[in-house]
Amino acid sequence: QVQLVESGGGLVQAGGSLRLSCAASGRTFSSYAMGWFRQAPGKEREFVAAFWWSADYAYYADSVRGRFTISRDNAKNTVYLQMNSLKPEDTAVYYCAAGQLGTSYGSRDRAYNYWGQGTQVTVSS
Repeated sequence: QVQLVESGGGLVQAGGSLRLSCAASGRTFSSYAMGWFRQAPGKEREFVAAFWWSADYAYYADSVRGRFTISRDNAKNTVYLQMNSLKPEDTAVYYCAAGQLGTSYGSRDRAYNYWGQGTQVTVSS
């Protein structure tokens, strides 16, 4: 049974930082991509960032590039999303996802097979 458990969300002022965690279990994820998506109230889910374990490769949505960074802890099977210089428009529920997909599909939520429950990030102005 694959499980993805996010944590680390919360309330922060604009300009602040948060680090989200996604703990993965249930299989070996070395051949998987890990994605971060977010959904704000009344909006569609949008891509944030994706990371491939085997290639140690990551890419980011234009809206977060330079502010957000993905990292990993292999021993803990955990992927992190470090979010700096947060803006009110970053407010959303953030979801972690996993799937076996090529780098061309990293931003497509339908390409991912497994999803976490989400963690709320609220950025006050």
